[in-house]
Amino acid sequence: MRDIWKPPLEREVRDELDFHLEMRVRELIDHGMTPATARAEAIRRLGDVPAMRARLRQLGEERDRTMHRTEWFAELAQDVRYAWRYLRANPGFSLIALLTLAIGIGATTAIFSAVYSVVLKPLPFPEPDRVMLVGERTEGGYPASVGNYGDVKRENRSFSALGAIFWTNFNLAAEDHPERVLGARVTYDYFTVFGVQPRWGRLFTADEDRPGQPLVVVLSHRLWARRFGSDPKVVGTEIRMNSLPYAVIGVMPAAFDFTVNTEEVWVPAAFTPEQWAEHDSHYLTLYGRLEPGVDQFAARADLGRIMARLKADYPDVNSEISAGVEPMFTQFVGSARERLLVLLGAVGLVLLIGCVNVANLLLARGSNRARELAVRAALGAGRSRIVRQLLTESLVLALGAGVLGIGLAVIGLRVLVATAPQGVPRLEQAALDGPTLAFAAVAALASALLFGLLPAVKTARPDLTAALRAGGRGASGGSREWTKLALVSAEVAIALVLLIGAGLLIRTGINLGRLDPGFDPRGVLSARVTLPKQQYLEWDKVASTFTRMAVELEQAPGVQSAAVSSQVPLGPGGGSNGLIPEGRPLEGKNSIETRLRLITPGYLKTMRIALKAGREFTADDRLGTPRVTIVSENFAQIAFPGQNAIGKRVVCCEPGPDKGPAWKEIVGVAAEVRASGLDTEAPPEFYLPIMQAPPDAWDWIQRSVSLVVRGEGEPSALTVQIRAVMDRIDRSVPLYGISTMDERLSRSLAQQRFNTQLLVSLGVIGLVLAAIGIYGVIAYFVAQRTRELGIRMALGATPRHVLTLVVGEGLLPVAIGLIVGLGGALLATRAIASQLRGVGPNDPLTFAAVGGLLLLVAVGAMLVPARRATNVDALEAIREE
Repeated sequence: MRDIWKPPLEREVRDELDFHLEMRVRELIDHGMTPATARAEAIRRLGDVPAMRARLRQLGEERDRTMHRTEWFAELAQDVRYAWRYLRANPGFSLIALLTLAIGIGATTAIFSAVYSVVLKPLPFPEPDRVMLVGERTEGGYPASVGNYGDVKRENRSFSALGAIFWTNFNLAAEDHPERVLGARVTYDYFTVFGVQPRWGRLFTADEDRPGQPLVVVLSHRLWARRFGSDPKVVGTEIRMNSLPYAVIGVMPAAFDFTVNTEEVWVPAAFTPEQWAEHDSHYLTLYGRLEPGVDQFAARADLGRIMARLKADYPDVNSEISAGVEPMFTQFVGSARERLLVLLGAVGLVLLIGCVNVANLLLARGSNRARELAVRAALGAGRSRIVRQLLTESLVLALGAGVLGIGLAVIGLRVLVATAPQGVPRLEQAALDGPTLAFAAVAALASALLFGLLPAVKTARPDLTAALRAGGRGASGGSREWTKLALVSAEVAIALVLLIGAGLLIRTGINLGRLDPGFDPRGVLSARVTLPKQQYLEWDKVASTFTRMAVELEQAPGVQSAAVSSQVPLGPGGGSNGLIPEGRPLEGKNSIETRLRLITPGYLKTMRIALKAGREFTADDRLGTPRVTIVSENFAQIAFPGQNAIGKRVVCCEPGPDKGPAWKEIVGVAAEVRASGLDTEAPPEFYLPIMQAPPDAWDWIQRSVSLVVRGEGEPSALTVQIRAVMDRIDRSVPLYGISTMDERLSRSLAQQRFNTQLLVSLGVIGLVLAAIGIYGVIAYFVAQRTRELGIRMALGATPRHVLTLVVGEGLLPVAIGLIVGLGGALLATRAIASQLRGVGPNDPLTFAAVGGLLLLVAVGAMLVPARRATNVDALEAIREE
């Protein structure tokens, strides 16, 4: 009995040793020894039996492993060949399953490629997780003043390098028209923070980062390739920017071009002693590399110590600062991380619906193959062997879908990059690289398990007697039918979650489209200009030049009105300031943070911003006359609740040129403007006449303004007039950022529109797949119950009764799916709550409408096979029975 439980290898080793021993004993007996003596001598000659037994066992195990691998691969090859023949023999089933899975795998792979490029791929410099964004607010990104930066740089014990940057525009000289490039002024240790060396040349030295030194510049790889033909000899040459000569000392590597919108030239900041002593004017962005052994939280505590001292030493300008330290990557990715992960989750749900659909198809095919599998089992095939064969078929199907899905992913990724809104960092770098292809392979394998395992296990347990008796008709069991119904419920639930998310974003888009931006974008063209400081140093020359632009533009042919503003809605530029209303103590805590616009007369008229009270600016509002301002309606309500703001006064937190309060009289109240987009609230604003702007205002806005022109026809045609005016005023000043206000308004909604379109597309795909799944299951049930339905009709059931019976049974899993899906949607929609406007994540109207739509589609999918059931020939069904 004990031998039965011994491993076969043990018996084989024992038998082999016994055989050799007996052969040697017989040989010795033949030579004249007694049996006892011969056995003892044979054992002695045999040697160390335990060691020999162990060695034979090792050799046997190695042989068995080799044979097992050979047998396993032979069986796998056999299963693959059989699976291929089976799929070729059933082209309809194979094509539907391939396309269903390929759509899911392709969409998931395309979105994952974007997620990897934007969110998962490390930034291209050493130890990117050690680089921190350092700011004067807890969230980390609030800009710092030059004086505060100097104190933090000297006193901190957390950063091995701490660099500062602020962005500016440069007019790069060209043969015809100058080119505007985005650049940055940086401290000499800015590049040290990132640990990146130039591809050509060198970086700034500490001496070059001081006032009065020769002007030097480092080029980005992108600008070097575009403007200088990738010529390394450009290092050491001279280029002109803002009409000044700059020596090119280096070219950064291509990897340092983080995004297509990043800066293209770097010049030393070269702060003056006066700037180092300035603790107001917060405009620097700080990046620091953590010392070894220091983490983000220790650095924040260290920075908090310094900030507390700065608040005590400079209470007037540092009363609200705090310590902000967060990984640069967090700020770099921004909201794109959340949005892309939501989309990845959505396409994952589509893939899951596809897997459920194919699982249902396999279950149905398994019922038709019951006799075949029963014969295999009767001939000795174990259940594990049958499961392995069925899983191999699923794997072949999934790999084929994966190859097709990769092709779809190539197309999908191109569409995704082409249609995505601007501002998604590194999205243009998304590609089907190694990590993405590995993800596609994993997605295909996971899909094979998801849709193949349950049908394989269910199908591999056939009732041999019932299956063989059923002949070629196949057999079905109640357990398998309930499995199909459960999968239908899962499809409905997943599709409902997708559709509710899409419905909420659609309602958000409708709500945003109904909002009044506060201005009329139709017929308006805008463009930016930046005057070089060296040629426009005097404040009166700057103001008079901008005023001249507005006057000459208004006189141009086809122009109804024109103006100049430091910022236009939905555009770059501008700034903000704290305003203290008359009647409140002149303390920082009483100030109202308000967005500032410097404008020429006629700006409100050109933009068609309604004037609620008072008047617009005129040419008489200039320096030397009483200071005036126009405020937005929401500012007036905050500053002077329940009062008429006209005639009231406000003052900026900063002192005026005479070091006393620079009071400004409110002469107008304008409508609120959604300056940052329809999806954000209108901020409080105030307008100043451009001829009354304080001299240092031009440094605030870097001598950059927007030209706005309202024309009689197509606004883009006004570009010619604007260029002609600029050529007359100063041909060396480039125009950039030319676009219509309609285009700006459309771009402000591009992210929301992009997310909506993608989620709606995924929701529709999920709805179609769910409808196909419901149709397939109901059609299968009708086919399996043909005889039963025929007998019912023979016994008096009407077509209406049969229709009600079939649809009623199909509604049960749909109803369960709707209930489960509603619960899942209540949780899932929280992921898109930040993207919704004017509608809550649990909006009952959207839930009810989407649920009703899905129910109608489900009923429609059931009606086709249900009507087929009403045409069953009762006599034929009885004859077959």
